[in-house]
Amino acid sequence: MRTCCIYDVRMPSGPLSSAAPAPASAPASAKQPPAADRVYHHVKRSVLERVYEGGTLLTEGELAEAVGVSRTPVREALLRLEVEGLIKLYPKKGALVLPVSAQEIADVVETRLLVEEHAARKAVPASPQLIARLEELLEKQKEQAAAGDLAEAAITDRCFHAEIVRSGGNEILSRLYDQLRDRQLRMGVAVLHSHPDRIAKTLVEHQEILDALRSGDGEAAVAVVHRHVDWFSHLARGEVR
Repeated sequence: MRTCCIYDVRMPSGPLSSAAPAPASAPASAKQPPAADRVYHHVKRSVLERVYEGGTLLTEGELAEAVGVSRTPVREALLRLEVEGLIKLYPKKGALVLPVSAQEIADVVETRLLVEEHAARKAVPASPQLIARLEELLEKQKEQAAAGDLAEAAITDRCFHAEIVRSGGNEILSRLYDQLRDRQLRMGVAVLHSHPDRIAKTLVEHQEILDALRSGDGEAAVAVVHRHVDWFSHLARGEVR
């Protein structure tokens, strides 16, 4: 079955410590990616999962030692991450992990509402394949929440919404939504850690979206999507409810 989570493909699934060099006897099929890619994935995963919190200053030496590489690939990886807006480089000092700002939350919420409300309307009548996929993702998220795995729950949360967007068949909108992937994941993990009670409400609202799509009620689905996503805008203004 098709997966919507590009994050799962790009990011290593094992623990962060798995970035250490492989033994010389490892088979050719297990050959590791280039050093710069290993640093990139290590830092990116750590930022998205809040291992490296916003405001943390990372040094080339520390990262080189953590991943088991020289400083040259570390510099290359950090330049890529700066372009993506996850860090800010300071010459001779290191890389500052940028915190999630209120403006970033507001911008992401506005874009999500535009795309997801349109997608919810267009998803009706929902295909059996879409309903089955959403049911699968909801059950997966429930299991992750029960296990306290908030990082994985945030990934599955994004997949749930992305599946609805993709069901419309508009590749331009799908690509636009995918461009929000890392920001959504980072915000989602941050919110779930700061407001652990939110996961229960998220699961209820996902069920409501699924039920509305299953019954063919597009406007009900749009109303739940709006309430579900707009909560983040209240968070950005400090009006958590």
